Amino acid sequence: MYVNTYVIAVPENKKQEYIHMASLFAEVARDFGALEIFENWELEVPDGEITDYRKAVLAKQGEKIVVSWTIWPDRETGARAHKDMFEDSRMKDIGEFPIDGSRMILGGFEPILAYHKDSTSSSQS
Repeated sequence: MYVNTYVIAVPENKKQEYIHMASLFAEVARDFGALEIFENWELEVPDGEITDYRKAVLAKQGEKIVVSWTIWPDRETGARAHKDMFEDSRMKDIGEFPIDGSRMILGGFEPILAYHKDSTSSSQS
């Protein structure tokens, strides 16, 4: 399993445009092998003394934080999908992005612990 994550600031008044963009992205990602996709809109994000989500993405007044992750079966599938997804004609339907991508934090991760109500699993490298 491989997890791609990102954190981004989204103008609060562009929430619906963001949901549209994320929905199209999710559809394409699913077709390229994504197992699960989560988009999470800020409800409470406390300000930290040294660092926090807002500082990390240089959030401006009126922007909300979105934390997202996509679960792929493996790193190779995720890498291949990221390379090929942006060539998919559906991605052109997104139009203008409602975010400033230069302030996005991206990462790819190997899960080391997963808790689910019915089971717990871990993986060690």
